[in-house]
Amino acid sequence: MKCPEIDLKGYILKELPREEARAAELHTSRCAACREELERLSLALTTLRAVPEEEMPRRIAFVSDKVFEPRWWQAWLNSGPRMAFVSSILLAVAILAHGLERWVTVAGPPAKADTAAIEMRVSREVAQAVRESEARQAEKMKTELAAAEKRYEFDRQADRVQVEETFNVVRKQMNRWYLASAELGGAR
Repeated sequence: MKCPEIDLKGYILKELPREEARAAELHTSRCAACREELERLSLALTTLRAVPEEEMPRRIAFVSDKVFEPRWWQAWLNSGPRMAFVSSILLAVAILAHGLERWVTVAGPPAKADTAAIEMRVSREVAQAVRESEARQAEKMKTELAAAEKRYEFDRQADRVQVEETFNVVRKQMNRWYLASAELGGAR
């Protein structure tokens, strides 16, 4: 419900004379509906004041302006048949370039002297590769063994602690039994 005699918009914008502003204050203190409307208007005003002021645009562009017209190459390339034609020309050029490429001549088999040198070099390279691989495997084995030993030592320590705790529990239980049997034997 909005009361017709009160101008809440003028009051929130501080455009009312003093007498009317005091009357609006007095009315909103009594009327819950007007108080709620005043809160809504206050919230709207706060929100509007939080929006930054921006300069108006100097020019508004329309879709019919030249700015939005595509360039000549965009209009030409947007056509499906034209793109197919350009693609086929590029493919033909690529095939022609590949066909005109010079063929690499393959040399014949190496001479016997070269074969022995190649075999010796290959065996040397293979032996070196085997040594490097064995050295890597030995290093990896050392690191894995050290890690396993650490895990074993940690597990052994955990087991020892658990055995000691279990032994302490059993010892306490035995002491209780011993005291209970001593009390039973001493009570007769």
